[in-house]
Amino acid sequence: MTLKQLRAFLAVAQTLSFTQACEHLHLSQPALSLAIKGLEESLGGRLLIRTTRSVRLTPEGESLVPLAKRLLADWDNAEEVMRQRFTLQLGRLALAAMPSFACNQLPAVLMAFRRQHPRIEVTVHDVINEQVIDMVRRQRVELGIAFEPAAGDGLAFTPLFEDRFVAVVPPDSPLADATTLRWAELLRDDFITLQRPSMVRLLLEQELAEQGIELPVAFESHQLATVGRMVASGLGVSAVPALCRQQMHELGGRCLPLTEPIIARPVGVLSPAGQELSVAAQAMQEILAATLVPTATLETDA
Repeated sequence: MTLKQLRAFLAVAQTLSFTQACEHLHLSQPALSLAIKGLEESLGGRLLIRTTRSVRLTPEGESLVPLAKRLLADWDNAEEVMRQRFTLQLGRLALAAMPSFACNQLPAVLMAFRRQHPRIEVTVHDVINEQVIDMVRRQRVELGIAFEPAAGDGLAFTPLFEDRFVAVVPPDSPLADATTLRWAELLRDDFITLQRPSMVRLLLEQELAEQGIELPVAFESHQLATVGRMVASGLGVSAVPALCRQQMHELGGRCLPLTEPIIARPVGVLSPAGQELSVAAQAMQEILAATLVPTATLETDA
C-alpha cells in the first residue's frame, strides 16, 4: 500500500462517488481508478463495487475504512511532530555536565536556551567528569560538558574556554590578602580536596607530580560545596577550577590566582564522534559558544 492509494480509497469510501473523490483529491478519474486498482492488487481482492449508477464497499472494503483512517491520522501526526522538532517547537534534549560547570555557568546557558526555545524539554545530569564522558560515549546523552578527554576515545570535543585552577583560602587566613599565591605557599597549610576518581583531584596530582610536588591531603570530600564550606570554616585550604569562584565566594572562601605551576585545562562540549546531532542539540551547542567567554580568568576577590 502507498499513502496515495489509501487517500484515494478513503475519499471514495467516504463519498461513494468517484466524481466527488476526484474533486476532493484534485485527481483525474483515470488516476483515481488506477490508484484504487493498484491498492486492490496489492491487497489481493476487491474493495469497491462500481457500476454506472453507484459505488459500494465490499465487506473487505468496509473493514479497511477504520484502518485507513487510523494509518493516515498517524502519518499526518508523525509529519507534524517531525516538523515541530525540526523547527524547535517540540523536542527533548539530555545533557551531562561536571558539577563545577553545572552549578556555576550552566544556569545562565539554560536561561538563554529557554528564552529562544521554550518548548524544548532539557534534562541535565549533574555528574563527575568521568561520568560525563561515559554517558556521552554510551549515548545516554547527546551532549556533555567536561574537561578535554584523552585523544582517541571516540568523542568529538569542541573547546569553549580554558579553565585555570585557583586557590581557596579562609577569609581570615594570612594568605587572603595576597594578590597571587605560589603552590609552595598554599601547601604549607592543611589541604582539602575532592576524593578520587574526581578529575579535579587527578589533574592536581598529575600536574604537581611533574613539578616534583606531592599533594598532601588532610581532608577530602565528594562534593565541591563541602570542600568550600570546610575551607571557609578554617579547616584548611584548597584549589578548584576557576569555574567555581562564585560558588566558593558564596560559601565563605576567598579565591586567589595560583602560580608556579599554573594548572589549566580546556573545558568544552563532548558529543559522539561522526554522529549527526539533533536540531535541539545543535541549538544548545550554539548557545553555549555564544554565552560563554572564550577563557576563564580570575582576579583576586574584591
